Amino acid sequence: MLRLIILILLLAVSVPAARIKLYLTDGNYHLVREYEVLADRVRFYSIERSQWEEIPLDLVDLERTRREAAEEEQRRKQETQEWQREEAAERAMRAEAASVPDEKGVYLVTEERMLRLPRAELKALTDKKKEILKVITPVPMIAGKRTVVVEGPYAEVRVQSATPEFYIRLHQLERFGIIRLTPKPGKGYRIVETWHVAPVTNVIFEEHKDVPVFKWQVDNYLYKLWPKEPLEPGEYAVAEFSPGEANIMVWDFGWWPEGTPAVSAGGKKKHKKRGK
Repeated sequence: MLRLIILILLLAVSVPAARIKLYLTDGNYHLVREYEVLADRVRFYSIERSQWEEIPLDLVDLERTRREAAEEEQRRKQETQEWQREEAAERAMRAEAASVPDEKGVYLVTEERMLRLPRAELKALTDKKKEILKVITPVPMIAGKRTVVVEGPYAEVRVQSATPEFYIRLHQLERFGIIRLTPKPGKGYRIVETWHVAPVTNVIFEEHKDVPVFKWQVDNYLYKLWPKEPLEPGEYAVAEFSPGEANIMVWDFGWWPEGTPAVSAGGKKKHKKRGK
């Protein structure tokens, strides 16, 4: 709102002191504040010399002068309208953000309310032979590979749009985004990311499938995020993580529109529709 008021004031100030180009037939022009067409001459106020002057009418290109003045006026109107739309959108977003609960976590934007997503329990696949799943914290950091997974073939929450919008209230200032999970139907879990632990140094390299997103900071620790492109059908999660520290939290969800294999296979019954 403040920016809109400033813009209106600037436009109001600039109108009486507008710089109009009074074009001449030879292609040159005078910068004038205003002008009037008399019988056989044009009277104008010169900005350069700060005085009223006159010039023969047949030396003035009135058509070009009026056309460009009209185009400039239209540009100003469009600029004002764009600012008004931007301010209206920002007010709506801030009103929406005000409805986000204070509790840390992830919230799905729905038509009815903010739906809080349950945080998924992560486990690490550490024994390839027995496939023993251990709770992710703590996991011994020894050289090798760790596969971080969330159990179950589908998330409990299924979004109803390929471009879902979320708010995340961070636990601490660290990285966050949307990642795609890799289902393993025969195994009964979905892969979140893979850790590669380097020998000797125990340096951790994490691999996960990032989804390009837009981010908007609402307040300290509070952000809104949504995908830049429509999601493909599949399993996803909003993730908060610290790179290189084997520290990740996820809030999983699925996007399975009608007619996709997951829905026809019974996935629809296993998901909660957003906002319900």
